[in-house]
Amino acid sequence: MAKKLAPWSAGTPKRPSLPDLSRRERQILDVLYKAERATAAEVQAAITDAPSYSAVRTLLRILEDKGHVRHEQDGTRYVYTPTVERERAKRSAMRHMLNTFFEGSTTQAIAALLDEDPKRLSAEDLDRLRAMIERARKEGA
Repeated sequence: MAKKLAPWSAGTPKRPSLPDLSRRERQILDVLYKAERATAAEVQAAITDAPSYSAVRTLLRILEDKGHVRHEQDGTRYVYTPTVERERAKRSAMRHMLNTFFEGSTTQAIAALLDEDPKRLSAEDLDRLRAMIERARKEGA
């Protein structure tokens, strides 16, 4: 009897999901997105209150198993890079945040951001938001 394979085993790579990450895994990915590529030692140095070097390496291996990072060998070192492009990762994180904290409501999320510190928005920011809202109205009508 043939063993049934997971859908991504048939040549289709598994699409990683950001919500399945621990706090430390997210920290490591944040470092990699900022640096674009880094060794385990560089990742460890960039994390406040970092775990041990061996823990960072273990977490990088776990992230690689989950499909979030890949490595290439540079002499005796492994250099890690994210596999998911930053824009897709941002959208996934935003969807997760909307669903987790704002019941899926874009309006609630935007309102929370605007209520946080309205003085941080420049006139240009407000104009850009107005233009985005007008475009959304036209496309939605």
